[in-house]
Amino acid sequence: MTLVTAAIARGSPIRSPQIDAARAIGSNGNGVDAVMAPPNLAVDAWQAGGVIVAFSVSPSGVGPDGAAGEDGSVSEAVAAAVRVVRESGLPHETSSMFTSIEGEWDEVMDGVKRAVFAVAETSPRVGLVLKADLRAGHDTGQMGAKVERIESVLSD
Repeated sequence: MTLVTAAIARGSPIRSPQIDAARAIGSNGNGVDAVMAPPNLAVDAWQAGGVIVAFSVSPSGVGPDGAAGEDGSVSEAVAAAVRVVRESGLPHETSSMFTSIEGEWDEVMDGVKRAVFAVAETSPRVGLVLKADLRAGHDTGQMGAKVERIESVLSD
């Protein structure tokens, strides 16, 4: 079963289209009821397949004191994040704005997390922008295949 990411105050009416989920209410001991929903097959399908994540991670400053480099560059910190992605063994691309990484949900998100932590070692504050392509029924290999499909249309 999957936990629905919502809390219902004790005694409140349940307003949910998932009537079956409402039958599985249990208390967590803090006066809040948790609703358990049946597995969502659509979610299971894309979690089992490939995902492409494009992300950008940047420190607000470099060095333990958070001071920016003399030229304002964050290259060293960003390089640490890219190094983590490359060492993951997953398909990846780096451009001037984003690093894209492809694989199964858990391994891709672990790579993003480790990249953020690598940048956090250089800065007390880290910014993360993330965009994900979740498409059920597609394995890995889509990062290049998507570009090939566009190029094919453009060459016609």
